[in-house]
Amino acid sequence: MGRADGKRVKSADPMYQLISYIMNKRVDSMNMITVDLPLEPMTAYIHKMRNEKGIVLSYMGIFLAAYLRTVCEFPALNRFVVNKKVYARNEFCVGLVVLKTDSDNGIMSKIYFDLNDNVFDVQRKIDEYIKENRTSETDNKTEKLMKVLLGVPGLANFGVGLFRFLDNHGMLPKSVIDASPFHESLLLSNLASIRTNHIYHHVYEFGTTSISVTMGNPRVVPKVKRDEIVFERTMPLGVVMDERICSGSYFASVFKRLSAYIKNPSLLEQPPEKVIRDF
Repeated sequence: MGRADGKRVKSADPMYQLISYIMNKRVDSMNMITVDLPLEPMTAYIHKMRNEKGIVLSYMGIFLAAYLRTVCEFPALNRFVVNKKVYARNEFCVGLVVLKTDSDNGIMSKIYFDLNDNVFDVQRKIDEYIKENRTSETDNKTEKLMKVLLGVPGLANFGVGLFRFLDNHGMLPKSVIDASPFHESLLLSNLASIRTNHIYHHVYEFGTTSISVTMGNPRVVPKVKRDEIVFERTMPLGVVMDERICSGSYFASVFKRLSAYIKNPSLLEQPPEKVIRDF
């Protein structure tokens, strides 16, 4: 049975179809890792674009563009598991918390990307999203849904229960999915922006979030290069993965490819040569 946000993956390895019955909750299937991405290539690229072309890029923009390009080559990154079934998402969206102007309160909504977006497209969409959500005096779709659920006593308990039932049976309306901060390809939190170290953020039991990433304060880590130990300034990522969507070796290849794009961000200036589809 199809869903508004994805299609069943019937070609997945049998072990990964069966494992969803053994580990039927995301809390059972979370794997965690710290990935240190080199800062120098991103910093040099940001300065080059600003000085030579007047284009302002951010570390988040480069990271998301690199992640999006990696998804083009490793489509299982955009899978999710609901009710013991593996699905391929038919869109790519990122959940991101934005702090309101002059406030410590933030709200999480979603940015939608096209897999053909280049690094400049990604940065533009991030900038527009932040500006709209940080300065807007009106509520976004997520805030409106939350206020409706909390506006009537008992409605939140009934509403969330109903949404969970509909979600488990593939009947949750697309309008609710679009407003939900729990249905997304990637949950991203830039903790470096509030001068905080990376953490391992849970992937929600409700919804379809399979991967969360937090960007933490830059740090210096030892690396072995040409049989020598050198110290490299990095951007640490706290990554939490639902291991039911793909194998550990698949994730290892993902991180290797992601790092390659980070080391050479100019590869992200053009659309991908090819987008591999999961269905």
